[in-house]
Amino acid sequence: MAIKYLTFDCYGTLIDWKTGIETNFKKFFLKDKGGVLSTGIFSSYVVLEAKEEKAYKAYRDILTDTSLRLAENLGLEQSETAARKFADSITHWPAFEDTAPALKELGRRGYKRIILSNIDRNLLKETIKNNNLEVDDFITAQDVKSYKPEKKHWITFLKSFKTRKEKVLHVANGIYHDIVPASELGLKTAWVNRYGEELPEDVKPSYVIDRVSDLLDISEL
Repeated sequence: MAIKYLTFDCYGTLIDWKTGIETNFKKFFLKDKGGVLSTGIFSSYVVLEAKEEKAYKAYRDILTDTSLRLAENLGLEQSETAARKFADSITHWPAFEDTAPALKELGRRGYKRIILSNIDRNLLKETIKNNNLEVDDFITAQDVKSYKPEKKHWITFLKSFKTRKEKVLHVANGIYHDIVPASELGLKTAWVNRYGEELPEDVKPSYVIDRVSDLLDISEL
């Protein structure tokens, strides 16, 4: 059965999550220290954020609380002002170079492009607008009151669009948040290896690609 819907994770897949986190954390928390800290920010942030997502609260609060915990772990001042500025910066984190043209071409080819994201609706709307992303719809953590890897994003999508799993390909960089739970639901998945990571042996996505634009070259789609 032909794929009709392409569901996308946003940050790390369409938007350069790593650059956004590192650049803005250093900007707001290290501005008086010369920005000397250059390693460990992203990897530490990812671990801390996953802990904050165990129970639902607004993603703006997730961003704020995670940045404060990271500052504490790195021996930096826990500045509420810096944390709020860091949270506000997310709507201006940059898209990967291939993202906007790939989404546009996928739409031209007739695919429905739906973002499933661990974020608040207003933050995602601004992100889409600021990066000129063409998508057909989106479902957020705010809508389903839970965070991936919980499966409510996909369950809500399937019910809302009244479609079968066989017509869906989930596209994501996140193994823990996206590829594993989507695969457990029986969906086809495309792992976008944006950051040169190693795929765990027990994780078997349907496709492994380096960029979202590589979807245009998959003959089976």
